[in-house]
Amino acid sequence: MQNRLTFLVIILLCLTLMSCDSKRFFDAYKSVPNQWDKADVVSFQITPNDSIALYNLFVNIRNTNDYKYNNLFLIVQMDYPNGKTIKDTLEYQMAATDGKLLGSGFTDIKENKLWYKGYKTPFVFKEQGTYKIKIQHAMRETGKVNGIAYLQGITDIGFRVEKID
Repeated sequence: MQNRLTFLVIILLCLTLMSCDSKRFFDAYKSVPNQWDKADVVSFQITPNDSIALYNLFVNIRNTNDYKYNNLFLIVQMDYPNGKTIKDTLEYQMAATDGKLLGSGFTDIKENKLWYKGYKTPFVFKEQGTYKIKIQHAMRETGKVNGIAYLQGITDIGFRVEKID
């Protein structure tokens, strides 16, 4: 009887936790082994089923204290189902002026939810089909022409789509 009650409590707790994120339409992560190679492009595919719904789009980054920069430059490309491509070079603040890393988390891993699309005007997936998101870093050190080949301190790259009610 005790085992059944414990099992029931665990099931109810899991269902409660899963229902707390009602805005989530898509949320996925890809791990980076040791360091993020400049040539490595992290890709995600999204197939929305609603061409009039409003969304917010985010790039999610998990980093450790080994990340030694104040900012992060990313190249984010969205390939539409009809063949159109939009490519953005984006800059995100990763540390406060005192050098303390931004993001949420109590351990040495911080999670950063960074706006991609939707912060001014909600994004609409107007075309039916599969959208492809490609993310790569574009970091350079000040005064140097060549980019950083291997970016340390990034552990996971994610992409999240939230539906606006």
